[in-house]
Amino acid sequence: MDKRTAQIIDLLKKEYPKAKTALNFKTPLDILVATILSAQCTDKRVNMVTESLFKKYKTAQDYAKANPAKFEQEIRSTGFYKNKTKSIIAAAKAIVEKYNGKVPDTMEELITLSGVARKTATVVLFNVFHKIEGITVDTHVIRLSQRLGLSKNTDAVKIEQDLIKIIPKPLWGKFAYWLIEHGRNICIAKKPLCPQCKLCKLCPSYDFFIKKFYRT
Repeated sequence: MDKRTAQIIDLLKKEYPKAKTALNFKTPLDILVATILSAQCTDKRVNMVTESLFKKYKTAQDYAKANPAKFEQEIRSTGFYKNKTKSIIAAAKAIVEKYNGKVPDTMEELITLSGVARKTATVVLFNVFHKIEGITVDTHVIRLSQRLGLSKNTDAVKIEQDLIKIIPKPLWGKFAYWLIEHGRNICIAKKPLCPQCKLCKLCPSYDFFIKKFYRT
């Protein structure tokens, strides 16, 4: 790990010591469903939906037996509700049939479930099984990785591979949430708050955004 990356990690760690997923959950099944629902949707909206959803659907069997039309309406506000309904019900059926109703705890098994790719599997593994198998790459991580010069790629899978090469494995889980917090609070998409950024001296994009937004 080079000096600049180490400094970025140190500053983020100090700035966001309590960074964690913003999704509300109590069980492995909760976080799996919430993460599938979070695709193209804010965590805040997902939490609003799952507040009542988790009271009604407590087991994989509950989701597997769900009425698709009714379930679609229950999750409608998260967007792409038809595809999400198919994925969640299909994943639940697989969990019941193949894994005795329990969410599997390996990357290999999780990604066989409907609607579950590496990103979702990584979230589940880190947050409930405390296993570090990769770096969660969402829109915030994509944006900040590029702005901070940690990756030149735009594809999430390639960005993850770039980050894995430069971030120590014990920090993979936390690093994603540090970037997400920074992306939500400071390095926002449309107009990053560069004058308030603790990473400004380490950021290759700082001068560009200062000239674009803060110098008249």
